[in-house]
Amino acid sequence: MVVLSVPAEVTVILLDIEGTTTPIAFVKDILFPYIEENVKEYLQTHWEEEECQQDVSLLRKQAEEDAHLDGAVPIPAASGNGVDDLQQMIQAVVDNVCWQMSLDRKTTALKQLQGHMWRAAFTAGRMKAEFFADVVPAVRKWREAGMKVYIYSSGSVEAQKLLFGHSTEGDILELVDGHFDTKIGRKVESESYRKIADSIGCSTNNILFLTDVTRGSLTPGLEYSIAISARCSLDLLVSSNPPTSALLSSWNYRHTPPRPANFSIFLFL
Repeated sequence: MVVLSVPAEVTVILLDIEGTTTPIAFVKDILFPYIEENVKEYLQTHWEEEECQQDVSLLRKQAEEDAHLDGAVPIPAASGNGVDDLQQMIQAVVDNVCWQMSLDRKTTALKQLQGHMWRAAFTAGRMKAEFFADVVPAVRKWREAGMKVYIYSSGSVEAQKLLFGHSTEGDILELVDGHFDTKIGRKVESESYRKIADSIGCSTNNILFLTDVTRGSLTPGLEYSIAISARCSLDLLVSSNPPTSALLSSWNYRHTPPRPANFSIFLFL
């Protein structure tokens, strides 16, 4: 068992999703393949809708910015040449989405379309989000201890809300105080956390960030604490700042902390 004592000044728990609250297998084997397998059908069904056109426009703009990249897939503008032109354009969007996903890109344009597709799937009951068994009890304990809980993930805010609103644990959105995605900045950028702190109304040193990202997440010069949630990858931890980072393998509790200033997480390796 490992005990991680949260610094007394921490009042906000900031959670990543993939590999932290949710098994990577659910994301890699269910969420992402769903997009690749269904994106063409989704576009054909929703093409005339304003939301879908906004998604395509954003993807086209991203494609223009990516034109210099090797293998980049352009998305042409409509030429008005009928059905064949429409199908070619849809296929270009499909190819662009698959290209971006093959590179594990986190662009806002891609995440926005994915979020809309997942919304349709979740609301239709075609899938439910999976969480590690210790996540919900831990979040409840943090809230009972007076802490606020926020989500910060590369997935869009809409996708985050879908996961927490349509889970195997039921609708647990009420346990989350707010959501942040790449619109506020990348997780490897110091400014992102400053913006998050400003949005919440706290200092960066009031935040404890729980993530499974072991490279690039330990940004030097930040005044906040990081805990690496190492569910399966103990050997991947790389930390140049041991005093402000820690390694977690579970969030199980044995005791409820008496007050936030003495808050501890009790863990099992």
